[in-house]
Amino acid sequence: MATVLLVRHGRTTANAAGLLAGRAAGVGLDQIGRDQAALTGTRLTAVPLVAVVASPLERCQQTAEYIIERQAGTPHTSVDPDLTECDYGQWQGRTLSELATEDLWSVVQSQPSAVTFPGGESMAAMQARSVAAIRRHDAAVEAEHGPEAVWVAVSHGDIIKSILADALGMHLDLFQRINVGPASVSIVRYGAGRPSVYATNTEAGDLSWLAKGIRSGDAPVGGGTGHSAPSTRDA
Repeated sequence: MATVLLVRHGRTTANAAGLLAGRAAGVGLDQIGRDQAALTGTRLTAVPLVAVVASPLERCQQTAEYIIERQAGTPHTSVDPDLTECDYGQWQGRTLSELATEDLWSVVQSQPSAVTFPGGESMAAMQARSVAAIRRHDAAVEAEHGPEAVWVAVSHGDIIKSILADALGMHLDLFQRINVGPASVSIVRYGAGRPSVYATNTEAGDLSWLAKGIRSGDAPVGGGTGHSAPSTRDA
């Protein structure tokens, strides 16, 4: 299958203020978030992306633009509502410090599969829709561009954590063990037999090895040889 880079949006004004933005309109990147998104776009310059799919929310659209404008080619762009933020219902717009006093907070931390936000979405439904969307886009990218194609999905922290948990074979109740920072890049390849997770929550480092694509095959016993270091001759 193709390779998907899961990119979280950069830091927002709501993140900086300690607010749970949810699906509220008008929440954009702050200056730090713009710098983070620009760095991620620069990291991906060496990777010829065939597609960039993003959540419809402003912060993801802004982050996607930083990636697209730094590409030498013109990747196909689209918006998918199934990659949008979780519907936090009545929790939306409240401070995290206030939410931490709610009884539901401890359930979110320890048993998210049992959580339905008041007036909002269940975390299980959030995971189901987002995983289905990623797999759907991934299959479409491979069908059009081949198994060595690389594409990007720009989404939100809990969305990406739930996708990674699925790819790692983890129960949703364990997904809080995964960290996904602003503008971070995680790398997943959906093989014929199982997904392979190549990286999570990376905020720096060379990604040029992805330009050659990732070939399918059995997992190497003992760990394999890894990827070649970037050549100074190519700089």
